[in-house]
Amino acid sequence: MARAGYGWESNFKDFQDASPADIRKSLHGFVHDASPEQLKAWDQSIPPLQREVREVVAVSSRAGSSGAILEYELPMESRRPDVLFLVGDGVLVIELKGKDHATQADLDQAAAYARDLRAYHRDCHDREVLPVLVPTRARGDLGSMGGVRVVGPDALDALMLRFSADAKLEPISMESFLAPEAYCPTPSLVQAARELFQSRQVRSIWRTRAETDNTLKVVSDIIHDAASTATKRLILITGLPGSGKTLVGLRIAHAGFLDDLSVLRGGVRPTAPAVFLSGNGPLVEVLQYELRAAGGEGKAFVRGVKDYVKRYSSKPGLVPPEHVLIFDEAQRAFDAEMVARKHEGEPGFIGGRSEPEHFIEFADRIPEWCVVIGLIGEGQEIHVGEEGGVGQWCKAVEGSADPSEWTVHGPPSLGDAFKSLGGAFVSASDLSLQVEIRFHTSTDVHAFVASLLRGGSATENAEIAARLAKSEFHLRITRDLDYAKAYLRERYADQPLARFGIVASAKDKSLVRFGVANDFQSTKRTKFGPWYGDPEDSAGRGSCRLLESCVTEFGAQGLELDAALLAWGSDLRWTGDRWSNDLAGGYRKDTPVRDPLQLRINAYRVLLTRGRDATVAFVPPMPELDATFDHLCKSGFLVLGDK
Repeated sequence: MARAGYGWESNFKDFQDASPADIRKSLHGFVHDASPEQLKAWDQSIPPLQREVREVVAVSSRAGSSGAILEYELPMESRRPDVLFLVGDGVLVIELKGKDHATQADLDQAAAYARDLRAYHRDCHDREVLPVLVPTRARGDLGSMGGVRVVGPDALDALMLRFSADAKLEPISMESFLAPEAYCPTPSLVQAARELFQSRQVRSIWRTRAETDNTLKVVSDIIHDAASTATKRLILITGLPGSGKTLVGLRIAHAGFLDDLSVLRGGVRPTAPAVFLSGNGPLVEVLQYELRAAGGEGKAFVRGVKDYVKRYSSKPGLVPPEHVLIFDEAQRAFDAEMVARKHEGEPGFIGGRSEPEHFIEFADRIPEWCVVIGLIGEGQEIHVGEEGGVGQWCKAVEGSADPSEWTVHGPPSLGDAFKSLGGAFVSASDLSLQVEIRFHTSTDVHAFVASLLRGGSATENAEIAARLAKSEFHLRITRDLDYAKAYLRERYADQPLARFGIVASAKDKSLVRFGVANDFQSTKRTKFGPWYGDPEDSAGRGSCRLLESCVTEFGAQGLELDAALLAWGSDLRWTGDRWSNDLAGGYRKDTPVRDPLQLRINAYRVLLTRGRDATVAFVPPMPELDATFDHLCKSGFLVLGDK
């Protein structure tokens, strides 16, 4: 009988001797909702697989102990590679397709399975994991395509023998490989939020913890010191897009170590030692939507900065119950002018302060000790009113009730911004997160995007893109929107939990006529919770997987997809030696904008870093974007349809 986690497992000898009907029965017992097409595929593929294994066992005396696993369900996910062979000292990850050729979507799907096993399976990260695509109607060894070995069923035996010929280790044991705790993928932001709320901890992932735990320890030490010395602290944590800043903030907000640090007030201990706040409205909406079942419409978990400012700025005597205020996307904090605009007409609102100034003033009200934590994304200021940057936090401390009571902690890179504070600024390198964990094994996505957007040469960009390809992060491009959609639907056809959708710039004026609804009226109707979280057949029909509606940089920042279909607009186009925003939509005359080109570049930095697996660029077939398309191709984007 099949057990949870896979449809069939055995050593090679037992696999070759088993009845195909028994194997099929075991698979069907695991995949209860298998379609008639799936049943037919099993009937057609099981005998050839047994034949190839039989031929390997006949040649190699060691092969009988190799392992065969069919329909292995990746723990905590819904994806299932068709076949895993634990051969020699490595793993063959085999995807079977009833075709006579390989499509790009098939290749990328097989590569992603192998990448995830290398990244998240404890037994695989130091062994060779080879993705193999088997078009079942093909014959022979068709070679390597983009790091994926493509062979017909008849060539599997030779591939297995070559793969294991130089093995220096014994095959991974079946018991160890199939242990439920052996595979722990990095959760998406929404998954992490669910886990934190339910269990107050996030699954332990060797790679993710290695990159964020030192930061958490530094922050924990500072908080404990502030509590024991009755002092005030501002902690600024910087990081690349996708480096885990928000995850760190969520872990701090719901960490057990804060429970005993609250100071009694009127004989009562506050029940909420920390609050996670974000000025990112879509992020707040998505997290609250996902956690609405927990009560309070999810507002107990994450709250919006605007509502927090409104509540405490209009009531000077009101004291926040928390000791730790966590401000996500702190680089996006509004200046005083924009705060006044956002709260214009609200009863009791006191203007003249930026958001950082408001937060420092709120913290000054908290008795005995308090810590304000700002999570800062680098180069992600995209809203008007955000261009003041980190300097606003220095000004806020200087303007506090007693600046001498405050100590600011941040990475060395922020030292110049706080030099006016002298010794009150304490640097710690661990407060900078510089390794991307959003993109699985890829650590060069930010470097590629930075090089591309600063106008680096196509040759330089392509060199970084080649490293991305080796780590199975995929850059794809087309001038046919329907082709891009078909690629994504094919790639994720058997992954109902995968999230993919269209993202586009808010300042582009040309995409609508090519089928991308990025205009204001269309995007304002998008409900971010359903867009990011709902399946295709949900009642509201608002899922991103439908590839009908899109979100702009304002609806994408701080959130993530498995793959982003980036509709590249004419608002940022390559002119041959630089980027230009001469065709971008303008701003209202009364809107103060310091550098509109930089805001466009920052917007595309956000859009280019949303996909965890891939970015698929659609460049409309308009003459104004011909040079942009050519530059992106030369920079490493692979044209869909090309061999």
